[in-house]
Amino acid sequence: MFVPPGPLDGVTVLDFSRVVAGPYCTMLLADYGADVVKLERPGAGDDTRAWGPPFVGGESAYYLSVNRNKRSIAVDLATDAGRRVAFELAVRADVVVENFRPSTMERLGLDYASVAAANPRTVYCSISGYGSRGPRKDEAGYDVMVTGRAGLMSITGYPDGPPAKIGVAVLDQATGLAAHGAICAALFTRERTGRGQHVELSLFATAIGLLLNAGSDYLIGGLVMGRWGTAHPSIVPYQAFAARNGYLLIGAANDRLFRRLCGVLGHPEWADDPRFATNSERVRNREQLLGAIEAVTRERDVADWLAALEAAGVPATPINAVDQALADPQVAALGLVQEVAHPSAGAIRLTAPYVQFAGAAPPIRRPPPRLGEHTTAVLAERLGLDAATIDELLAAGAIAQALPPQ
Repeated sequence: MFVPPGPLDGVTVLDFSRVVAGPYCTMLLADYGADVVKLERPGAGDDTRAWGPPFVGGESAYYLSVNRNKRSIAVDLATDAGRRVAFELAVRADVVVENFRPSTMERLGLDYASVAAANPRTVYCSISGYGSRGPRKDEAGYDVMVTGRAGLMSITGYPDGPPAKIGVAVLDQATGLAAHGAICAALFTRERTGRGQHVELSLFATAIGLLLNAGSDYLIGGLVMGRWGTAHPSIVPYQAFAARNGYLLIGAANDRLFRRLCGVLGHPEWADDPRFATNSERVRNREQLLGAIEAVTRERDVADWLAALEAAGVPATPINAVDQALADPQVAALGLVQEVAHPSAGAIRLTAPYVQFAGAAPPIRRPPPRLGEHTTAVLAERLGLDAATIDELLAAGAIAQALPPQ
Protein backbone atom coordinates (compact mmCIF):
# COMPACT_ATOMS: atom_id res chain seq x y z
CA MET A 1 0.00 0.00 0.00
CA PHE A 2 1.40 3.40 -0.99
CA VAL A 3 1.70 5.78 1.95
CA PRO A 4 2.21 9.41 0.93
CA PRO A 5 5.01 11.22 2.74
CA GLY A 6 3.99 13.07 5.88
CA PRO A 7 4.87 16.67 6.74
CA LEU A 8 7.93 15.51 8.72
CA ASP A 9 9.11 13.00 6.13
CA GLY A 10 12.92 13.01 6.06
CA VAL A 11 13.26 14.13 9.70
CA THR A 12 15.16 11.65 11.88
CA VAL A 13 14.51 11.41 15.61
CA LEU A 14 16.54 9.58 18.24
CA ASP A 15 14.25 8.92 21.17
CA PHE A 16 15.80 8.17 24.58
CA SER A 17 12.50 8.73 26.38
CA ARG A 18 10.26 6.26 28.16
CA VAL A 19 6.91 5.95 29.92
CA VAL A 20 4.44 8.57 28.54
CA ALA A 21 5.42 12.24 28.10
CA GLY A 22 8.44 11.70 25.84
CA PRO A 23 7.04 8.67 23.97
CA TYR A 24 3.76 10.52 23.37
CA CYS A 25 5.72 13.42 21.87
CA THR A 26 7.78 11.16 19.61
CA MET A 27 4.73 9.14 18.59
CA LEU A 28 3.16 12.32 17.24
CA LEU A 29 6.36 13.15 15.37
CA ALA A 30 6.33 9.60 13.95
CA ASP A 31 2.67 10.00 12.98
CA TYR A 32 3.66 13.03 10.93
CA GLY A 33 6.25 11.02 9.02
CA ALA A 34 9.45 11.37 11.03
CA ASP A 35 11.68 8.29 11.31
CA VAL A 36 11.68 7.78 15.08
CA VAL A 37 14.22 5.34 16.53
CA LYS A 38 13.40 4.43 20.12
CA LEU A 39 16.58 3.63 22.07
CA GLU A 40 15.90 1.21 24.94
CA ARG A 41 17.78 -0.72 27.58
CA PRO A 42 18.45 -4.35 26.59
CA GLY A 43 16.39 -6.90 28.45
CA ALA A 44 13.94 -4.42 29.98
CA GLY A 45 13.17 -1.58 27.62
CA ASP A 46 10.55 1.06 28.26
CA ASP A 47 8.97 0.72 31.72
CA THR A 48 5.51 0.59 30.18
CA ARG A 49 6.30 -2.75 28.50
CA ALA A 50 5.69 -4.29 31.96
CA TRP A 51 2.61 -2.22 32.86
CA GLY A 52 -0.18 -4.77 32.68
CA PRO A 53 -2.31 -6.73 32.36
CA PRO A 54 -3.64 -6.72 29.74
CA PHE A 55 -0.86 -8.11 27.54
CA VAL A 56 -0.96 -9.41 23.99
CA GLY A 57 1.89 -11.11 22.17
CA GLY A 58 4.23 -10.32 25.05
CA GLU A 59 3.46 -6.58 24.93
CA SER A 60 1.37 -4.54 27.36
CA ALA A 61 -1.64 -2.63 26.10
CA TYR A 62 -0.18 0.43 27.86
CA TYR A 63 3.06 0.26 25.85
CA LEU A 64 1.15 -0.36 22.62
CA SER A 65 -0.94 2.77 23.21
CA VAL A 66 1.92 5.24 22.91
CA ASN A 67 4.59 3.79 20.59
CA ARG A 68 3.10 3.31 17.13
CA ASN A 69 5.06 4.22 13.99
CA LYS A 70 8.49 3.86 15.66
CA ARG A 71 11.49 1.54 15.39
CA SER A 72 13.27 0.12 18.46
CA ILE A 73 16.94 -0.48 19.11
CA ALA A 74 18.38 -1.97 22.29
CA VAL A 75 21.59 -0.24 23.44
CA ASP A 76 23.25 -0.55 26.84
CA LEU A 77 24.24 2.96 27.93
CA ALA A 78 26.12 1.47 30.88
CA THR A 79 28.85 0.33 28.47
CA ASP A 80 31.43 2.50 26.72
CA ALA A 81 30.60 0.90 23.37
CA GLY A 82 26.87 1.46 23.90
CA ARG A 83 27.40 5.14 24.70
CA ARG A 84 29.57 5.55 21.59
CA VAL A 85 26.83 4.03 19.45
CA ALA A 86 24.23 6.30 21.04
CA PHE A 87 26.39 9.39 20.54
CA GLU A 88 27.03 8.60 16.87
CA LEU A 89 23.30 8.14 16.34
CA ALA A 90 22.52 11.38 18.20
CA VAL A 91 24.86 13.56 16.18
CA ARG A 92 23.34 12.21 12.95
CA ALA A 93 19.76 12.86 14.04
CA ASP A 94 17.71 15.96 13.37
CA VAL A 95 15.99 15.66 16.73
CA VAL A 96 17.00 14.08 20.04
CA VAL A 97 14.40 13.59 22.77
CA GLU A 98 15.16 12.52 26.35
CA ASN A 99 13.29 12.53 29.64
CA PHE A 100 15.89 11.46 32.17
CA ARG A 101 16.46 13.43 35.33
CA PRO A 102 18.58 16.55 34.78
CA SER A 103 22.34 15.80 34.63
CA THR A 104 21.85 12.16 33.57
CA MET A 105 22.60 12.80 29.90
CA GLU A 106 25.56 14.99 30.83
CA ARG A 107 26.98 12.16 32.89
CA LEU A 108 26.59 9.85 29.89
CA GLY A 109 28.22 12.34 27.53
CA LEU A 110 24.97 12.59 25.57
CA ASP A 111 23.78 16.03 26.70
CA TYR A 112 22.87 18.90 24.40
CA ALA A 113 26.26 20.63 24.65
CA SER A 114 28.12 17.46 23.65
CA VAL A 115 25.78 16.63 20.77
CA ALA A 116 25.52 20.22 19.49
CA ALA A 117 29.32 20.58 19.49
CA ALA A 118 29.40 17.84 16.86
CA ASN A 119 26.18 18.87 15.09
CA PRO A 120 24.94 22.43 15.71
CA ARG A 121 21.79 21.69 13.70
CA THR A 122 20.49 19.27 16.32
CA VAL A 123 17.13 20.10 17.91
CA TYR A 124 17.45 18.60 21.37
CA CYS A 125 14.40 18.25 23.62
CA SER A 126 14.64 17.54 27.35
CA ILE A 127 11.56 16.67 29.41
CA SER A 128 11.79 16.35 33.19
CA GLY A 129 9.55 16.44 36.22
CA TYR A 130 10.49 19.85 37.58
CA GLY A 131 12.97 21.44 35.15
CA SER A 132 16.73 21.82 35.16
CA ARG A 133 16.98 24.42 37.93
CA GLY A 134 15.31 25.19 41.23
CA PRO A 135 15.02 23.26 44.49
CA ARG A 136 13.04 20.38 42.94
CA LYS A 137 15.14 19.83 39.81
CA ASP A 138 16.36 16.41 40.91
CA GLU A 139 12.95 15.06 41.91
CA ALA A 140 11.35 12.32 39.81
CA GLY A 141 8.46 13.43 37.65
CA TYR A 142 5.46 11.13 37.93
CA ASP A 143 2.23 12.43 36.42
CA VAL A 144 0.08 11.81 39.49
CA MET A 145 2.68 13.27 41.89
CA VAL A 146 3.11 16.45 39.88
CA THR A 147 -0.65 16.97 39.49
CA GLY A 148 -0.83 16.84 43.28
CA ARG A 149 1.97 19.33 43.90
CA ALA A 150 0.91 21.70 41.13
CA GLY A 151 -2.68 22.08 42.34
CA LEU A 152 -4.51 20.21 39.57
CA MET A 153 -5.59 17.37 41.84
CA SER A 154 -7.02 19.79 44.40
CA ILE A 155 -9.62 20.95 41.84
CA THR A 156 -10.49 17.45 40.56
CA GLY A 157 -13.27 15.47 42.21
CA TYR A 158 -16.44 16.34 44.11
CA PRO A 159 -16.72 18.97 46.86
CA ASP A 160 -17.70 16.39 49.47
CA GLY A 161 -15.07 13.84 48.42
CA PRO A 162 -11.29 13.53 48.41
CA PRO A 163 -9.06 14.89 45.64
CA ALA A 164 -9.13 12.64 42.55
CA LYS A 165 -6.69 11.49 39.92
CA ILE A 166 -7.64 12.22 36.33
CA GLY A 167 -8.46 8.92 34.61
CA VAL A 168 -5.50 8.91 32.23
CA ALA A 169 -2.07 10.56 32.32
CA VAL A 170 -3.34 13.89 31.01
CA LEU A 171 -0.37 15.88 32.32
CA ASP A 172 2.09 13.54 30.60
CA GLN A 173 0.11 13.83 27.38
CA ALA A 174 -0.16 17.62 27.62
CA THR A 175 3.60 17.86 28.13
CA GLY A 176 4.16 15.56 25.15
CA LEU A 177 1.85 17.68 23.02
CA ALA A 178 3.71 20.84 24.03
CA ALA A 179 7.05 19.15 23.34
CA HIS A 180 6.08 18.01 19.86
CA GLY A 181 4.86 21.51 18.99
CA ALA A 182 8.04 23.09 20.36
CA ILE A 183 10.19 20.67 18.36
CA CYS A 184 8.31 21.51 15.16
CA ALA A 185 8.81 25.22 15.92
CA ALA A 186 12.54 24.67 16.50
CA LEU A 187 12.81 22.75 13.22
CA PHE A 188 11.10 25.66 11.46
CA THR A 189 13.53 28.10 13.09
CA ARG A 190 16.42 25.92 11.94
CA GLU A 191 15.28 26.35 8.34
CA ARG A 192 15.87 30.11 8.73
CA THR A 193 18.98 30.11 10.90
CA GLY A 194 20.68 26.82 10.11
CA ARG A 195 21.04 26.08 13.83
CA GLY A 196 19.20 23.83 16.22
CA GLN A 197 18.53 24.60 19.86
CA HIS A 198 17.79 23.07 23.24
CA VAL A 199 14.07 22.82 24.02
CA GLU A 200 13.21 22.19 27.67
CA LEU A 201 9.90 21.24 29.25
CA SER A 202 8.81 19.98 32.64
CA LEU A 203 5.64 18.35 33.86
CA PHE A 204 5.47 20.90 36.68
CA ALA A 205 5.62 23.89 34.33
CA THR A 206 2.97 22.32 32.11
CA ALA A 207 0.74 21.69 35.11
CA ILE A 208 1.00 25.30 36.28
CA GLY A 209 0.09 26.39 32.75
CA LEU A 210 -2.91 24.04 32.74
CA LEU A 211 -4.39 25.76 35.79
CA LEU A 212 -5.81 28.35 33.34
CA ASN A 213 -8.76 30.17 34.99
CA ALA A 214 -8.07 28.48 38.33
CA GLY A 215 -4.66 30.14 38.29
CA SER A 216 -5.94 33.54 37.18
CA ASP A 217 -8.81 33.40 39.70
CA TYR A 218 -6.18 33.35 42.43
CA LEU A 219 -3.58 35.64 40.85
CA ILE A 220 -6.13 38.29 39.96
CA GLY A 221 -8.94 37.83 42.45
CA GLY A 222 -7.37 35.96 45.35
CA LEU A 223 -9.90 33.13 44.93
CA VAL A 224 -8.78 29.54 45.51
CA MET A 225 -10.81 27.18 43.33
CA GLY A 226 -12.24 24.09 44.98
CA ARG A 227 -13.56 20.83 43.55
CA TRP A 228 -16.69 21.04 41.43
CA GLY A 229 -17.26 17.49 40.23
CA THR A 230 -18.76 17.83 36.74
CA ALA A 231 -20.06 21.35 37.44
CA HIS A 232 -18.66 24.69 36.30
CA PRO A 233 -17.86 27.39 38.86
CA SER A 234 -19.12 30.21 36.62
CA ILE A 235 -21.93 28.67 34.51
CA VAL A 236 -25.18 27.08 35.74
CA PRO A 237 -26.55 24.64 34.66
CA TYR A 238 -23.48 23.09 33.05
CA GLN A 239 -22.87 19.62 34.47
CA ALA A 240 -24.04 16.02 34.81
CA PHE A 241 -27.53 15.13 36.00
CA ALA A 242 -28.92 11.78 37.06
CA ALA A 243 -31.59 10.27 34.83
CA ARG A 244 -33.64 7.16 35.54
CA ASN A 245 -31.00 4.79 34.07
CA GLY A 246 -27.74 6.73 34.09
CA TYR A 247 -26.27 10.21 33.73
CA LEU A 248 -26.26 12.89 31.05
CA LEU A 249 -24.46 16.19 30.69
CA ILE A 250 -26.50 19.31 30.06
CA GLY A 251 -24.92 22.62 29.09
CA ALA A 252 -27.23 25.63 29.12
CA ALA A 253 -24.42 28.15 28.89
CA ASN A 254 -26.54 31.27 28.30
CA ASP A 255 -29.98 32.63 29.15
CA ARG A 256 -31.47 31.68 25.76
CA LEU A 257 -30.44 28.04 26.16
CA PHE A 258 -31.66 28.01 29.75
CA ARG A 259 -35.10 29.12 28.63
CA ARG A 260 -35.19 26.27 26.11
CA LEU A 261 -34.08 23.80 28.78
CA CYS A 262 -36.85 24.96 31.09
CA GLY A 263 -39.38 24.26 28.35
CA VAL A 264 -38.06 20.73 27.82
CA LEU A 265 -38.13 20.06 31.56
CA GLY A 266 -41.76 21.18 31.71
CA HIS A 267 -41.04 24.21 33.88
CA PRO A 268 -40.99 27.27 31.59
CA GLU A 269 -41.68 29.47 34.63
CA TRP A 270 -38.12 28.90 35.87
CA ALA A 271 -36.75 31.07 33.06
CA ASP A 272 -38.63 34.10 34.48
CA ASP A 273 -37.98 33.38 38.14
CA PRO A 274 -35.77 36.22 39.46
CA ARG A 275 -33.55 33.62 41.16
CA PHE A 276 -32.75 31.95 37.84
CA ALA A 277 -33.40 34.51 35.07
CA THR A 278 -29.71 35.34 34.50
CA ASN A 279 -26.58 33.24 34.70
CA SER A 280 -25.17 35.28 37.57
CA GLU A 281 -28.37 34.67 39.56
CA ARG A 282 -28.32 30.99 38.66
CA VAL A 283 -24.74 30.75 39.95
CA ARG A 284 -25.82 32.53 43.14
CA ASN A 285 -28.78 30.17 43.61
CA ARG A 286 -27.03 27.10 42.26
CA GLU A 287 -28.17 24.53 44.83
CA GLN A 288 -31.86 25.37 44.61
CA LEU A 289 -31.89 25.21 40.81
CA LEU A 290 -29.76 22.09 40.42
CA GLY A 291 -31.86 20.15 42.90
CA ALA A 292 -35.03 21.11 41.07
CA ILE A 293 -33.59 20.12 37.69
CA GLU A 294 -32.37 16.73 38.89
CA ALA A 295 -35.72 15.96 40.50
CA VAL A 296 -37.14 16.17 36.98
CA THR A 297 -34.34 14.44 35.05
CA ARG A 298 -34.60 11.38 37.32
CA GLU A 299 -38.10 10.72 35.93
CA ARG A 300 -36.99 9.65 32.41
CA ASP A 301 -34.24 7.62 30.74
CA VAL A 302 -31.08 9.16 29.32
CA ALA A 303 -32.08 8.46 25.71
CA ASP A 304 -35.45 10.16 26.18
CA TRP A 305 -33.84 13.30 27.56
CA LEU A 306 -31.19 13.38 24.86
CA ALA A 307 -33.80 13.21 22.10
CA ALA A 308 -35.88 15.96 23.67
CA LEU A 309 -32.93 18.24 24.37
CA GLU A 310 -31.44 17.75 20.92
CA ALA A 311 -34.78 18.64 19.33
CA ALA A 312 -34.83 21.85 21.37
CA GLY A 313 -31.22 22.73 20.50
CA VAL A 314 -29.93 22.36 24.06
CA PRO A 315 -26.41 20.87 24.25
CA ALA A 316 -26.53 17.48 25.96
CA THR A 317 -24.63 14.22 25.79
CA PRO A 318 -24.47 10.86 27.53
CA ILE A 319 -21.55 9.99 29.79
CA ASN A 320 -20.22 7.00 27.90
CA ALA A 321 -18.00 4.25 29.23
CA VAL A 322 -14.83 3.66 27.20
CA ASP A 323 -16.37 0.78 25.24
CA GLN A 324 -19.37 2.92 24.35
CA ALA A 325 -17.16 5.83 23.33
CA LEU A 326 -15.05 3.67 21.00
CA ALA A 327 -18.23 2.25 19.46
CA ASP A 328 -19.56 5.73 18.64
CA PRO A 329 -20.06 6.00 14.85
CA GLN A 330 -18.04 9.22 14.86
CA VAL A 331 -14.94 7.16 15.76
CA ALA A 332 -15.33 5.15 12.56
CA ALA A 333 -16.15 8.25 10.51
CA LEU A 334 -12.90 9.91 11.55
CA GLY A 335 -10.80 6.72 11.38
CA LEU A 336 -9.80 7.03 15.03
CA VAL A 337 -9.19 3.29 15.45
CA GLN A 338 -7.02 1.32 13.02
CA GLU A 339 -6.13 -2.34 12.80
CA VAL A 340 -2.46 -3.19 12.30
CA ALA A 341 -0.48 -6.40 12.03
CA HIS A 342 1.94 -6.92 14.92
CA PRO A 343 4.74 -9.50 14.54
CA SER A 344 3.99 -11.27 17.85
CA ALA A 345 0.46 -10.16 18.72
CA GLY A 346 -1.15 -10.62 15.31
CA ALA A 347 -3.89 -8.23 14.24
CA ILE A 348 -4.48 -5.59 16.92
CA ARG A 349 -6.62 -2.48 17.04
CA LEU A 350 -5.09 0.78 18.22
CA THR A 351 -6.23 4.34 18.59
CA ALA A 352 -4.92 6.15 15.54
CA PRO A 353 -3.41 9.53 14.59
CA TYR A 354 -6.12 12.15 14.98
CA VAL A 355 -4.78 15.22 13.14
CA GLN A 356 -5.77 15.42 9.49
CA PHE A 357 -3.55 16.75 6.72
CA ALA A 358 -5.19 17.54 3.36
CA GLY A 359 -8.38 15.87 4.55
CA ALA A 360 -6.92 12.64 5.90
CA ALA A 361 -5.20 11.45 9.06
CA PRO A 362 -1.83 9.71 8.67
CA PRO A 363 -1.98 5.92 8.76
CA ILE A 364 -0.25 3.68 11.27
CA ARG A 365 2.77 2.80 9.15
CA ARG A 366 4.40 0.56 11.76
CA PRO A 367 3.03 -1.28 14.80
CA PRO A 368 4.64 -0.46 18.14
CA PRO A 369 8.04 -2.19 17.91
CA ARG A 370 9.27 -5.13 19.93
CA LEU A 371 12.28 -4.38 22.13
CA GLY A 372 15.38 -4.22 19.92
CA GLU A 373 13.43 -5.25 16.84
CA HIS A 374 15.38 -2.92 14.54
CA THR A 375 18.80 -2.70 16.22
CA THR A 376 21.00 -4.22 13.52
CA ALA A 377 19.06 -2.63 10.65
CA VAL A 378 19.29 0.88 12.15
CA LEU A 379 23.01 0.62 12.95
CA ALA A 380 23.78 -0.56 9.44
CA GLU A 381 21.59 2.10 7.88
CA ARG A 382 22.43 5.14 10.00
CA LEU A 383 26.01 4.42 11.04
CA GLY A 384 27.10 2.25 8.13
CA LEU A 385 28.31 -0.51 10.44
CA ASP A 386 29.16 -3.80 8.77
CA ALA A 387 27.99 -7.21 9.94
CA ALA A 388 31.28 -8.02 11.69
CA THR A 389 31.23 -4.82 13.75
CA ILE A 390 27.59 -5.35 14.68
CA ASP A 391 28.37 -8.92 15.72
CA GLU A 392 31.16 -7.63 17.98
CA LEU A 393 28.77 -5.19 19.66
CA LEU A 394 26.22 -7.96 20.11
CA ALA A 395 28.81 -10.29 21.60
CA ALA A 396 30.00 -7.57 24.00
CA GLY A 397 26.43 -6.91 25.19
CA ALA A 398 26.57 -3.27 24.09
CA ILE A 399 23.52 -3.82 21.90
CA ALA A 400 20.81 -6.46 21.55
CA GLN A 401 18.66 -7.61 18.65
CA ALA A 402 15.20 -9.11 19.11
CA LEU A 403 14.83 -12.66 17.88
CA PRO A 404 12.11 -13.38 15.33
CA PRO A 405 8.79 -14.11 17.07
CA GLN A 406 7.96 -17.78 17.53
